[in-house]
Amino acid sequence: MKFRGFHPEEVSSFLEQIREELEDLLRENATLKERIYKANDEIQRFWEMQDLLSRTVQDAHQVSEEYRVLARREADALLEKSEETVRDMVGEARERALQINEEIIELKMIRKEFDQGMRDILRRFNTVIAEGGVFQEVIFSDGAASAAESGRVMKLAAATDEPLLTEDHISVIEGHRREEGSSEGEEY
Repeated sequence: MKFRGFHPEEVSSFLEQIREELEDLLRENATLKERIYKANDEIQRFWEMQDLLSRTVQDAHQVSEEYRVLARREADALLEKSEETVRDMVGEARERALQINEEIIELKMIRKEFDQGMRDILRRFNTVIAEGGVFQEVIFSDGAASAAESGRVMKLAAATDEPLLTEDHISVIEGHRREEGSSEGEEY
C-alpha cells in the first residue's frame, strides 16, 4: 500500500503471480479431467469385459450342463446296450448249456444202447462157445458195407444164420470209435 492507493508494480507482480498460479491450476485441472475421462473409459471397458466374461461363464456353464446331460444319456444308453448284450449272451449260454445237456443225455442213451448191444453180443458168443458152434466171416453187400464201414460181420455158422453184430451195432461201434478215438474203440 502506498499513500493514496496501491503500489502498482507490486499489484502487477501479484496479479502476474496469481495469473501464473491460476494457469497452473487450470492446466492441472485439465490434466486431471483428462485422466478422469481416461479412467472412466477404462472403467467402462472393464465393466463391458466383466459383462462379457459373465456371459461367457454363463454360456460355458450352460454348455457344460448340456454336455453333462448328453454324456449321462450316452452313458445310460451304453449301459442299457451292455446289459442287453449281457442278457443275450447269458441267454445264448443257457441255450447252449441246455443243448449240451441234451447232447449228453443223448450220448448217455447211445452208450447205454451200445453197452446193451455189447452185452447181447457177448451173451451170443458165450452161447455159441457153450454150444460148440463155429464162427464164419460174412461180407456184406456194398450198401450194408458202407453202413458198417468194416465190411465184415461175424455170423453163427452152427444153428442159426442170425448175425452176431447187426448193422446198427456196427454203426454204433464205429461212431463210438470216432468219438473216443480208435484206441478206446479197439477195446471192444
